[in-house]
Amino acid sequence: MSDSHAERAAGGPRTWVRVLVAVVVVVVAVVLDQVSKAWAVEHLQTGRSRPLVGDVLTLQLVHNSGAAFSLGAGATWVFTVLATCVVAAIVWLLPRTSHMPTLIALGLLAGGAIGNLIDRLVQPPSFGQGHVVDFINYGGLFVGNVADIWIVGAAIWLAVIYAFGHQGSSPDVTPAGEDRG
Repeated sequence: MSDSHAERAAGGPRTWVRVLVAVVVVVVAVVLDQVSKAWAVEHLQTGRSRPLVGDVLTLQLVHNSGAAFSLGAGATWVFTVLATCVVAAIVWLLPRTSHMPTLIALGLLAGGAIGNLIDRLVQPPSFGQGHVVDFINYGGLFVGNVADIWIVGAAIWLAVIYAFGHQGSSPDVTPAGEDRG
């Protein structure tokens, strides 16, 4: 058995490349989310709209204590625990995923979840119960943020992957230590 084959069989370079790609996607997603939120807090006023595309897309700072559409506003800590579990599950899945598009989608999903989790941990009113910074108003339907874009985009991407499969089969999640590509 050659050294490179032995490395691959032990989860060597190919696994490391996949993990590196996942880490880069997660980090970029989190950084873009947090930078955009810092900009919003610095430059926008709570409740005031700043038009981008007429009234269809505006910037409006909102501190959201709930989940999507401000649901569950009184249960912020539940969303903190749930987000922590989701991130842990994705982190567990990432090195076991051999299909690169699935890996990237999971990275975006993790990045979005981590971005909103950071807000819940560090934003007022208190640790674990912080309000998520939202600032992109979609025509008065809802207000979201960049993390929400990553989460929704990744969910759609994963739904398409799983609905249509890849290369004629379902996406791979390989057992730990096994390297399929």
